[in-house]
Amino acid sequence: MTTEVPDPGLDDAVRTFAELRPRLFGIAYRMLGSATEAEDLVQDVWVRWQSAPRDLVDNPSAYLATATTRLAINALQSARARRETYVGPWLPEPVDTSADPYLGAERGEALEFAVLTLLERLTANERAAYVLREAFDYPYAQIADVLQLKEPAVRQLVSRARRRIAGQRRMSVSRRDQQQLLVAFVDAARSGDLAALEDLFAADVTSTSDGGGVVRASRFAVHGSTRVARYLRAFHDRFWVGMEVEVAAANGRPAALLRRDGVLEVVLVVDASEEGIDQISWVMNPHKLAALA
Repeated sequence: MTTEVPDPGLDDAVRTFAELRPRLFGIAYRMLGSATEAEDLVQDVWVRWQSAPRDLVDNPSAYLATATTRLAINALQSARARRETYVGPWLPEPVDTSADPYLGAERGEALEFAVLTLLERLTANERAAYVLREAFDYPYAQIADVLQLKEPAVRQLVSRARRRIAGQRRMSVSRRDQQQLLVAFVDAARSGDLAALEDLFAADVTSTSDGGGVVRASRFAVHGSTRVARYLRAFHDRFWVGMEVEVAAANGRPAALLRRDGVLEVVLVVDASEEGIDQISWVMNPHKLAALA
């Protein structure tokens, strides 16, 4: 009969990983736009950390961040392939930021719903470089080590990502103004007030619904203030019946949690600029609501 000898360093490994876990999840979530996939990835990092030659690791934080980022880059490739066959538009999975406003980051960058949607248009390396620099303030030299690139190439990746995101997004209004617009939008949409809706919208507003083929939702985004207002009015007397609305924090910004009979059915997020509401996102796929339910 053999007796298993406990690993004397395992307690330290557990303690180190627990301390760094919020940051690792924050990196993975921003890379993948999915809390569920980020949780799975962080668990995979933990398994690898247990079997790693920890006595040879001088900087556990850098080691684990590198492992997380590289796994996320690989996971992003397969996730994008799956999203090509996704039923209808794909939206990020919202997360509750009331307990941890920054999800492990020094800053709340690359967390807002609108930015996560734009990150989908970047290459995997651009996304990783942008997330590590903008959200976690990693030095360029360390990002270069993570991505196995030269530092000038990393600087170009970050610069290109910044330009692409800035070029596709107007300056967002304050959190307070966004909450006021969200509440006004819910009131106008619930009543089907066409004029009130159009007054709230920027001219090029887009409404996007993500049902994932699981629940009934529009499979195409709707564009333009008049078309979006008419679209919302068309089903207001059915959709809003019995719907309870709670304003909460999701992804660092106000969001409306829509429940019917106590069951969370929709997370509604609006993104707004000085021109009005630019983007309306309806997350309806029940598989994406667990983190807020």
